[in-house]
Amino acid sequence: MINAPQIVEIKEIVSETPTIKTFKFDWDSNKFGEVNPGEFLMIWNFSDEKPMSISNISNNELSISVKNIGEFTSQLHDLKVGDEIGVRGSYGNGFNTDFDAKKLLVIGGGVGMAPVTALTHKLVENNEVDVLVAATTKDELLFLEDLENVGANVHPCTDDGSFGFKGYASDCLNSLLEDSTYDYAFVCGPEIMMIGIFNILEDAGILADYSLERYMKCALGVCGQCCVDNTGWRICMEGPVFNSEKIRLIEEFGKYRRDASGVKY
Repeated sequence: MINAPQIVEIKEIVSETPTIKTFKFDWDSNKFGEVNPGEFLMIWNFSDEKPMSISNISNNELSISVKNIGEFTSQLHDLKVGDEIGVRGSYGNGFNTDFDAKKLLVIGGGVGMAPVTALTHKLVENNEVDVLVAATTKDELLFLEDLENVGANVHPCTDDGSFGFKGYASDCLNSLLEDSTYDYAFVCGPEIMMIGIFNILEDAGILADYSLERYMKCALGVCGQCCVDNTGWRICMEGPVFNSEKIRLIEEFGKYRRDASGVKY
């Protein structure tokens, strides 16, 4: 696991929204290892390294979808087809797909749609899948056409009502549950969104997997930077995906997290 990054060439760049781009590159799974939905990669721009979710997995190709939110991601957004990046991984525990269920619910908010889109591609092979795609506004909705093309039932939701259901993801979920129930759910997005979703699913008796994000440095479970209170679980090793039973034990979930120096905020 402690490897130097593999240097890969960017073969395609897709501008998904005004703030999010998808970067595609070749990946030899026989050489570098199999990748599962919900796992993450460490991306190196030859000066710094950050964790990124995987938005598409195929036999010979991987994609990451990156929101431009700071210096590192801005540098990635400036790259062109043919440029190179370093890729280390994959790491972490991904989503659980080994269970007996037929009707599934996938919920993603913003760029949190990245890992659950890769997941949906796998789930639709044997299940009926509803996907709640949430964003602040129409222009920031991710992968609607892609999800429809693979056979998922897509339910778009925007805070401002510019497309689909008007309201937050939690409001849209309440609406869906008026007419439907689900055997299991999968959730990724801003944590303030996920805590609302968690509370609704708990009340409805629907178990789920939740993908968490924390500040990561090593991705190997050594530095302890991404530990959560009060379990001490490392997001890079025991996570980033946790089931309902484990989420109940993470006291900081939906309440606070820690910055690079460990201070709560």
